[in-house]
Amino acid sequence: MPDPYTAARRAAAVTERRPRRRRTAPPSAWAPLLLVAAAAVYNDWLLEFVLPTGLDARHSYVSELYAADQPFHRLFGGIEVVAATLVISGALLARRRTPGGPATAGWWALVAFGVFSVADVVVPMHCAPSVESPCEAVNPWHTTTSALVHAALFASMALLIIAARPGRPLWPEVGRRGPWVLASALTTALATVGPLFGRPGWHGVPQRAHLVLVGVWFLLLATALRAEARRDGNRAVGVGSGGRPAGEVARPASG
Repeated sequence: MPDPYTAARRAAAVTERRPRRRRTAPPSAWAPLLLVAAAAVYNDWLLEFVLPTGLDARHSYVSELYAADQPFHRLFGGIEVVAATLVISGALLARRRTPGGPATAGWWALVAFGVFSVADVVVPMHCAPSVESPCEAVNPWHTTTSALVHAALFASMALLIIAARPGRPLWPEVGRRGPWVLASALTTALATVGPLFGRPGWHGVPQRAHLVLVGVWFLLLATALRAEARRDGNRAVGVGSGGRPAGEVARPASG
């Protein structure tokens, strides 16, 4: 009598020898990579350490780097637009994987963050108030776009954290670490408003810390999306009883 286990193994071997259709990654798989790139590009202020900007990072706004009369305004303005484009693209792709509700609203808020960031470059500061005494820190249009950037950022954080709160399967890391990032980013943002009320000085430090935290937020989202894609891939492959991949035949116990 033929061994049923041997017959099953032969059938499985024949199946494995069949040519498999090459899997193509869905467009949403690019979202984590785009957000990782955005985290790096968004912190372009680090170029201050190698470029002669003439600004003191401790006492200047990052937006002064692309003020209209600054020598590197085209460079930093262009980098800001690239960062915004990466964020918009990543958020739109990530939105495809979400079931709706706060998660979808959070991704749309991140898209708005990118759009307002572009507007922030389109209407830059006219000059650098930290090194030009006649220059005023408050530029109505630029101040408005900057406020909209922050509003969209914090809205995205709050909504995506709500989507990842305990009891929901989405992004457990965002649910655990997101509130700390949100609280820290909000605190550092508030610490930068001194010049708007006639009290300049040292506002550059918290603002650059804020930008680092925004980068951390993007990395956190990228990590969560990557983990979610991995879980979905495992479900697609399937797991049999005893932890065996679907299709693997268990050998009957002898006796």
